[in-house]
Amino acid sequence: MALSVGIVGLPNVGKSTLFNALSNAGAEAANYAFCTIEPNHGIVPVPDKRLDELVRVIEPKSTVQTTVEFVDIAGLVAGASKGEGLGNQFLAHIRSVDAIAHVVRCFVDDNIQHVANKVDPLDDIETIDTELILRDIQSLEKRLERARKQAKSGDKTEKLALELCPRIIEAMNEGKSARELEFTDAEVEILEALDLLTAKPVFYVANVSEDQLGDGLEDPLVKRVVDYVSPKGAQVVVISANIEAEIAALDPDERAEFLADVGLEEAGLNKLIRTAYELLELITYFTAGEKECRAWTIRRGTKAPGAAGVIHTDFERGFIKAEVIAWDLLVELGSEAAAKAAGKLRIEGKEYVVSDGDVMHFRFNV
Repeated sequence: MALSVGIVGLPNVGKSTLFNALSNAGAEAANYAFCTIEPNHGIVPVPDKRLDELVRVIEPKSTVQTTVEFVDIAGLVAGASKGEGLGNQFLAHIRSVDAIAHVVRCFVDDNIQHVANKVDPLDDIETIDTELILRDIQSLEKRLERARKQAKSGDKTEKLALELCPRIIEAMNEGKSARELEFTDAEVEILEALDLLTAKPVFYVANVSEDQLGDGLEDPLVKRVVDYVSPKGAQVVVISANIEAEIAALDPDERAEFLADVGLEEAGLNKLIRTAYELLELITYFTAGEKECRAWTIRRGTKAPGAAGVIHTDFERGFIKAEVIAWDLLVELGSEAAAKAAGKLRIEGKEYVVSDGDVMHFRFNV
């Protein structure tokens, strides 16, 4: 599934350094504003210990992880909604992604310039939130003007838009984002066409120094972010972008020792990637055999034929049944043959809703 997460934030908060660590794509990172102009794209594998366990037991010839696309977007400044800095480009690029990873500077370093000449993570968050809200208000005002003209014909959708847009604009003028509001199904249809920036799911990446890593979410600057965004249902991932860049540059067999030296159980990027994956309401199912063990991405709530269609449209069109076993049970039993012998391989039909971690084999006929 082609799903993407935009990495956003003010200039010089560590976005491009983080992106480089994520993707090794070589995005330029420098100590001046607007270093990133055109967005950089990187396809990043989703770390999954379940797949590792399946590979350990089955020993396939090849392994394929599922992926998420990350997009490094130019830094935003106050006034972006009116075209300040690279505002128009920034906002257009956000519109193209499915979710937002908002990088917030939570470290103090006099050698790295801050556009506001102070380190205040809540001010930084509010700056970006305000610009996204202002751009959404512009979109809603244009939609409202169209509704005013067309509602006179008696069109039900336009009449609903005529009532809906002012209500959202009023809430946004109070500082609320679209994702904090509740809508009916009919209202959602209207809003989907607008693709509001503040409707996109978001999580926050607190970029800290190495010295702050040990405190995690309890670091004073990070805790301010957590206390601010948690009531809105958003998650915070603590990362040192510089440390993650060092980890990414190491050979795989050197990483474990480095992580131990800095007091980490795993790279912070792993948690960031998983958080992004979960934020998009994605789950993973597996296909496992001697030729290949592979992870597949689907939306939570997908039924078996839809999951089969991710592999090939013929699988969905000619779906007959699916043989299913939980990944941990397959690891315990050691093989599909052993699972069949133990009567643990279930047969599921078209209405089966796939669970996260299912190992599946599809039967189809076209």
